[in-house]
Amino acid sequence: MLTAKQHELLQFIQSRLAETGVSPSFEEMKEALDLKSKSGVHRLIRALEERQFLRRLPNRARALEVLRMPGDALPGDRRGGVTDIASARARRAARQPAASAPALSVPLVGRIAAGLPIEAVEDHEQLAVPTALLGPGEHYALQVTGDSMIEAGIFDGDFALIRRCEDAQDGDIVVALIDNNEATLKYFHRDKGMIRLDPANAAHDPQVYLPSRVRIQGRLAGLLRRY
Repeated sequence: MLTAKQHELLQFIQSRLAETGVSPSFEEMKEALDLKSKSGVHRLIRALEERQFLRRLPNRARALEVLRMPGDALPGDRRGGVTDIASARARRAARQPAASAPALSVPLVGRIAAGLPIEAVEDHEQLAVPTALLGPGEHYALQVTGDSMIEAGIFDGDFALIRRCEDAQDGDIVVALIDNNEATLKYFHRDKGMIRLDPANAAHDPQVYLPSRVRIQGRLAGLLRRY
């Protein structure tokens, strides 16, 4: 099974090849995955090569070929030196129910308040998430407690899927860490030199803090709900 970062990189390369026919640059891959340096991209590519998901094309700059996607058979059925990816995917589709969908495991790192801030608990569990709910970047999950975001469709017990980041635009739904020990899920706004965290429930009041007290830990990317 691929790591989340390996899967994200493979998907990014595949989508760029499908759109433009040209592999993305290492700088583009670094930015798409929110990595700090290109060395992280090199390590991911080496791992994907070793597991026969990617190969570098000789004598061509920025040339990568996707040999298979997760779940496809290992390369081996070759015609004229080119992997028959279409056949491998067709065989895979015939084996699987139409409703099945690939999933990734993301860390479930605790609870997040949709009300007054509560302490974020580091549980270190894993949550299986359909890949269609996740874009590029690193993600984690938090279980929602409280009702202050119900008008945004976020309910007590939901699992918030969060893309890790340290900045936000006005109107984003973010995980905000208050005073380095309490986390809350709210709409983010800058207001006259202060940070305002707005609920989506008329029964709750906005929370206003000095910028030095607030640290953004991610933006909402999706939700999972169990019935």
